[in-house]
Amino acid sequence: MSTASAVSTTYLELSQEGGGAHKFYEVTVDGQVVTVRYGRIGADGQTQTTTFPTAEKARAAAAKKVGEKVRKGYARAVRGQRAPRAVTRRQVSSAPSTTRAAAPVLWRFRTGSAAFGIHVDDDRCWVGNQAGDVYTLDHEGAVLAHFGLPDGVKCLVADDFWIYAGCDDGKVYDLSSKLPFAAYDIATDVDIFWLDIHEGVLDVSDREGRLTVIDHEDEHQWSRRSPGEHAWMVRADDRAVYHGHHRGVTAYAPDGGRELWHTPTKGGVLFGWQERDAVYAGTAHRVVQRLSKRTGAIEATYACDDAVYSCATSPGGRFVFAGDAASSVYCFDQDGRRLWKLGTGSGSALSMQYRDERLYLVTTDGSLVCVDASEAAVSAAQQGTVPVARDVKLAAALPTYAPATAVAAVATVTQAPAGAVVVECVQEAGRLRVHVLSDGYDASWNVQFPRAIRHPGARYVVDALHPAAGGFYRVRGDIRRLL
Repeated sequence: MSTASAVSTTYLELSQEGGGAHKFYEVTVDGQVVTVRYGRIGADGQTQTTTFPTAEKARAAAAKKVGEKVRKGYARAVRGQRAPRAVTRRQVSSAPSTTRAAAPVLWRFRTGSAAFGIHVDDDRCWVGNQAGDVYTLDHEGAVLAHFGLPDGVKCLVADDFWIYAGCDDGKVYDLSSKLPFAAYDIATDVDIFWLDIHEGVLDVSDREGRLTVIDHEDEHQWSRRSPGEHAWMVRADDRAVYHGHHRGVTAYAPDGGRELWHTPTKGGVLFGWQERDAVYAGTAHRVVQRLSKRTGAIEATYACDDAVYSCATSPGGRFVFAGDAASSVYCFDQDGRRLWKLGTGSGSALSMQYRDERLYLVTTDGSLVCVDASEAAVSAAQQGTVPVARDVKLAAALPTYAPATAVAAVATVTQAPAGAVVVECVQEAGRLRVHVLSDGYDASWNVQFPRAIRHPGARYVVDALHPAAGGFYRVRGDIRRLL
């Protein structure tokens, strides 16, 4: 008669105040097998499994691993006992518009929950709400797809082809392929307010006024605490990271975080936008201010009639748009002259984007609103003539795509299709990296790849790889495991 071997688990945590480490380390011994799981507290983490010749050697190896971590400051803890991550949702009010002229709304899609996330590109409009729903629509308002994320969407950001959703669960999901993946996992002690991604580098602003920079391998690079708290703005480019908080805007060098300039603004910053040579800060003191990216000097001020919740520009900053706390939207010329003010009819715009003479808003009532911002349509609206807004309905059979959280969730193939690229997960200095096996690529470069599906020795087929400025590859298209 055989006797089942006893299974023992040791769980450790290292949590430091002031933005330090917030990690766990778990060792499980099951006979001759030792399984190590590690990562940020609150995340699933990575798993490594090793088989030893005897159960005694397995126990000795596990004890050694635990001892090493204890000497580094880890302590025994109870999994799940630590308080969940802090989540602050912007407390916003939305009064009726103070103007009688209604905006020329072409169509409106109600998502069912207040929405902050928006991105509009050549093909699609993206909207993400506080219920964790992300929808894509075409420019005429037809709903194309639905992603069901585990927590509320803080914001949607684009980095070239790639689209990311930053969520209240601390994860940043890559929505660029049909099946979303968690691309970044932000430390539990960071109360996320906003984020941006540039060339695969993630910039996170938080409640405490910190700016945290994480690289393409989801590894911490540097942090800075700006002069003000409640940092609702972060925008990034090749030259700097622009951080907006309740005391103004501070610019930091992207490599190392050296402060380049700091400019107090007229009121705390509630939203930020950028063009090539300027950043735009929408503030609680009823203005949008344009700042020079080079010096931080305030170049223009755009005066509204209430606190500014969002702002955007047409290409090159020719026109500047703003959404206020009283359900109105504004348009200014580049020098600050107000051209028009119109009521949204759907609450206050929490985020916005302009594209091809249309202004897209996401609002306090959870709507994605498409406004005809052409000169003719606005002129007619000011005279009281507006189109009948079309209410977009969900298709009854619209599928929902949820994040893949394990290798088993990934589709498999037995051979690589023509033109596809093969990559492999390998162990390097105790970390799982991904490298290219196919010809024509630099095998020494890492591939940015979802951590949840990394497994030592596993091979995957991807549609394409694109080089990033930081010397790594990014996956474009679907990911399938190669059996």
